[in-house]
Amino acid sequence: MGRLFGTDGVRGVANEELTPVLAMQLGQAGAYVLTKEKEHKPTIMVGCDTRISSDMLANALMAGACSVGANCVYVGVLPTPAIAYLTRKYKVDAGVVVSASHNPVEFNGIKFFDGNGYKLPDALEDEIEALIHNGMKDVKFPTGASVGKIKYRTDAREEYINHSIKAVNVDLRGLKIVVDCAEGASYYTSIEALKELGGEVVAIHNNPDGTNINANCGSTHMEELQARVVYEKADIGLAFDGDADRLLAVDELGNVVDGDQIMAIVGNHMKNQGKLKGDRIIATIMSNLGFFLMGERNHIEIQQTKVGDRYVLERMKEVGASLGGEQSGHIIFLDENTTGDGLLSALHLLQVMVETKESLSKLSEIMEVMPQALVNAKVPNHKKENYMDYPEIAEAIAKLDNKFAGEGRVLIRPSGTEPKVRVMIEGKDKKQIDAEAKKLAELIQNIML
Repeated sequence: MGRLFGTDGVRGVANEELTPVLAMQLGQAGAYVLTKEKEHKPTIMVGCDTRISSDMLANALMAGACSVGANCVYVGVLPTPAIAYLTRKYKVDAGVVVSASHNPVEFNGIKFFDGNGYKLPDALEDEIEALIHNGMKDVKFPTGASVGKIKYRTDAREEYINHSIKAVNVDLRGLKIVVDCAEGASYYTSIEALKELGGEVVAIHNNPDGTNINANCGSTHMEELQARVVYEKADIGLAFDGDADRLLAVDELGNVVDGDQIMAIVGNHMKNQGKLKGDRIIATIMSNLGFFLMGERNHIEIQQTKVGDRYVLERMKEVGASLGGEQSGHIIFLDENTTGDGLLSALHLLQVMVETKESLSKLSEIMEVMPQALVNAKVPNHKKENYMDYPEIAEAIAKLDNKFAGEGRVLIRPSGTEPKVRVMIEGKDKKQIDAEAKKLAELIQNIML
């Protein structure tokens, strides 16, 4: 698999790349690295999404953790942000989520949180990886009463719901909300939270069967939600991904409202209320040019990081920001949780609608979305970081940089989670940038395959 850790943990095709053996090794090495300084017997909280391979991998991981003397608490299907919150709340030593987020069912992943609910820095991931590569050298495996044990809990999801509605206690009576749960981890928590707050909820794709997660639904496939919002004459549509750490929305007219727009709407409202720390939002290089122009108009400083909500979070902690996120819908409200949280994002967006008494389409006018073209080139996973090593690709990128200089931008980057190189072009002419992005992606794919 090359380097094990990508931008969001370890990902791969379950039972082929991400095997039970590797999951066990990650459990061993992760438990050892994250808890080796502890004087007491360490405890790790483990949760997963709804995909069929999650139980297999979670149990393998917990077996590994127990084999180095750590106890595990298995909370079953829960959103990623719920695990981050509960890890911190219960003061356990680490948290683990078995999920491949927005990826199709054949993929799965393993991501770690430290005892404070934060994703791991690169240095700790490297330490875990090195331990696996050297065969757990010098690690002592306990026997007898020192082996770890597993405790199973089924009540944790209610605690996450209570935390969310306490953090954003908004009265949703009178609002009709269509919710696409992506057949994933939010199928219970998001629906119950919105109902408890008084919303009229129309739930779709909330019957996970282990194989249908993210299948033509959720935040990566918005078409059905768009149509349903218009049909239901709803006020808003909410789309989660498989592990519910991201949110995209649909306005009452059926238009998609992406992460940049949600941050613009909520960030400006927070600023007006004096709740946006430093009048600052942290975004990534993928955010739309219109988002930065919105910041200038509204006197909000927008700082950029490389792609990945973990890098957004690192900058937020450095500068003391309260809001940050990505165009894809990973939005972090750092005063309330330590990672992207789809439910909190939804509640904050709904709160702005309630307090301003404005429709989502009207609120979205705060920023003009500049046309963007994003095309993926499928390439071998072990080659994706080296696309600039090919002279023909480097030359084609340089030509496009010159062509769009001053009137747009060209951004090429390897995916952190998939075997792809992503080509993004931003400019004024949608037809032109679509054609150029497709042409470059095809070139990259043909040369690198």
